[in-house]
Amino acid sequence: MVTSVTSLGRNGLYDWLIQRVSAVIIGVYLIGMLGYLMVAGDLDYGSWKALMGSVCMQIANTLLVVSVAAHTWVGLWGVTTDYLTSLTFGKAATGVRLIAQLAIALALVVYLLWGLVLIWGGA
Repeated sequence: MVTSVTSLGRNGLYDWLIQRVSAVIIGVYLIGMLGYLMVAGDLDYGSWKALMGSVCMQIANTLLVVSVAAHTWVGLWGVTTDYLTSLTFGKAATGVRLIAQLAIALALVVYLLWGLVLIWGGA
């Protein structure tokens, strides 16, 4: 059995599970926020800041950011391994795929760190 060092899970089942769990977290967050916005009515900056500054929302936002990053990585890893092949790029396919995956990973790390700073930064 060949294992890939660039996949997030240990094998395809774990990647599949990560993608499904992260999709559920994203969906629950979206439904919860839409429900809150429909019930809240007229929302001003002070009430929005108080909502987003609460520890419960900080935890929910952290789960959302981590879930989006994990979901994105599993999905784009699948796309790069499926479509950046020797059929499309010849002998350079491995290098092209590695560069694409490194760029995606770097962007996701920046996104994740930036999101955590925004959520927990305090200002």
